[in-house]
Amino acid sequence: MNVEIWSDIACPFCYIGKRKFEDGLQQFSQRDDVNVTFKSFQLDPYAEKEQSQTNAEMIAGKYGMSMEKAKEMTQQVEDQAKEVGLDYKLESTVLTNTKDAHRLSHFAKEDGKMEEMMERLLKAYFTEGKHVGDHETLVSLADEVGLDGEAVRAMLDSDGHEEIVREEMQEGADIGVQGVPFFVFNRKYAVSGAQPAHAFLEVLEKVQEEENENKINIVSQGDSCADESC
Repeated sequence: MNVEIWSDIACPFCYIGKRKFEDGLQQFSQRDDVNVTFKSFQLDPYAEKEQSQTNAEMIAGKYGMSMEKAKEMTQQVEDQAKEVGLDYKLESTVLTNTKDAHRLSHFAKEDGKMEEMMERLLKAYFTEGKHVGDHETLVSLADEVGLDGEAVRAMLDSDGHEEIVREEMQEGADIGVQGVPFFVFNRKYAVSGAQPAHAFLEVLEKVQEEENENKINIVSQGDSCADESC
């Protein structure tokens, strides 16, 4: 089974949703047969790499609310994060453009480390206050998950993987992704948002049941040739 997750490193509900999906997956009996792929999405593809606003200031300006209300919303999100074991420090987040972080995730995919890289990027952004738009920070994070730092630096200094980031954002738009996180199961079912773990488990079980139903039931079998015979 293939699960594609459209998400952004700067999306607080994407990290929360990732944890809830993982909790549901852990309860799924066929979890070892599930292939998870992260797809790129940028909440603000035109964001500046260097910004001076705090998270609360950004929210207040974006939604036209008071700083008090923005901080209240921030606290609510931090409380939701705690429910799944995440220690958000949203007022310490460094706002930036996430394109290069997405490019790094695709570079990591080539070494089979995309999931580890996404986890490290999300943790760095939401709990450690790291600047995930800064190349040296990205090189350091990549090194932590076992990637070659110099190769990562060379990729970041080029336009490597920019095209796939754009393509996946367009691909998401084409299939109806309007917000993230957005989970697509076998290109047949989708779950939008950070749903409870049981919601993900229900979809996993439904997709698995349909896969089993699509298999042909052999009612009678005689002599035949297979890979190791004839």
